[in-house]
Amino acid sequence: MEVEQVASDSENVAVDGPEKPVDGAGDAATPHSERLRRKNKKFLRTNSKEKETVAAAPTPLPKYRSWKNSRRPRNGHGRGLPKKGGAGGKGVWGIPGSELLEELEEDANDPNYDPEAAGGDLELKQLILEADAEEIVRKSESVILEYFEHGDTGAAAEEFLEFVTSSRSHVICETIVEVALDHKPSHCEMASVLISDLYGRVFTAKDIALAFENLLDRLPDLVLDTPEAPTLVANFIARCVADDCLPPRFVQRTDYANDYARQAIHRAETLLSMKQGLVRLDNIWGVGGGIRPVKSLIRQIQLLLKEYLTSGDLAEAARCVRGLETPHFHHELVYETILLAIETINSSVEEQLCTFLAELRRSLAVSPEQMDRGFLRVLEDMSDIVLDVPLAYIMLDRFVDKCTRRFRLGDHVLKRMPTRGRKRFVSEGDGGAIKDHALKLRE
Repeated sequence: MEVEQVASDSENVAVDGPEKPVDGAGDAATPHSERLRRKNKKFLRTNSKEKETVAAAPTPLPKYRSWKNSRRPRNGHGRGLPKKGGAGGKGVWGIPGSELLEELEEDANDPNYDPEAAGGDLELKQLILEADAEEIVRKSESVILEYFEHGDTGAAAEEFLEFVTSSRSHVICETIVEVALDHKPSHCEMASVLISDLYGRVFTAKDIALAFENLLDRLPDLVLDTPEAPTLVANFIARCVADDCLPPRFVQRTDYANDYARQAIHRAETLLSMKQGLVRLDNIWGVGGGIRPVKSLIRQIQLLLKEYLTSGDLAEAARCVRGLETPHFHHELVYETILLAIETINSSVEEQLCTFLAELRRSLAVSPEQMDRGFLRVLEDMSDIVLDVPLAYIMLDRFVDKCTRRFRLGDHVLKRMPTRGRKRFVSEGDGGAIKDHALKLRE
């Protein structure tokens, strides 16, 4: 009976399948077909219409662990900016120029790190910053020169904002003043207006102060190219204080290393402390070009000619003509010169004024059109001039003859020259010849 029961139990074991291996036997005791079935077993998705499976609820984490690895802002809304300004994180390029900074930075834990050679990195960084400043100066110069042509401060500000950074704004102000030092007073006036309009938009009062501090420190070098640099820089400083771009305490500093800087600061303080100084500083560069009234220009031309006849300095007279900055009004200069030659009735004065016109014509300070127009204006007014100067026609004929020997006049001017008519001192038998003793010239 016991034998039959043992046999039936062995048959049941054989029918149920192979015996599971004991712990520790591993996959070596598992048949090959069973391992394949386990490997190829797949979990099929169930349709929404089929039997739905209920997933077990996850175990809630503690409150402090739910925010441990969260990238969301703690305040709930954040600033709306990329993480680290776009300079950090996975798969980003970093800030512009970061590859240079990474090459310059050294790890103190690096076995090859040399503390003594670490100062060389600072020098290389300084060279990179200087190269950046030179690039800003190069771009700024072209914008400033273009501004001197059109005078639009808004367009200049937009061009500056395209390449300037907040840390380099003082370089633009420094470049504006430095470029204006080599130009005319009217350009200095435009530079002062540009600094005033860019204040608060491109640079701040601190940037302007830093720019003038650098200029004052560099005055010994600027004087080599522009001898009047201390005076011009002082005018710029005083004008900026008057325009509320610089604080008045800026001119109270006297601890500069060079004498030129102390001289400029002293002049700026004097300009600001004089009576009604802030009002006068509006015209510190003068009123230039066609902005001046016509009567003022005529008065300056007359003073220029009288000073030239007194001193005889032809180069200074030509410089004063260029300083008028009125090329469209040079015909008035020619008109006043011819009129002065007619009224003086002096051959030496005629020769001096003829030399003056010849130099202006040779150096192209006065264009041929303006020269011819001045002569034509005299011919048109001869009927009035002869009332004051009876010998006007004779003096004009002699002066024009001297001028034609020095430079060329237009054919239309020579054709309109009046023919020498009969005068009371010309007799019938002289054939129209003029007697020299009748001129009664004051030699």
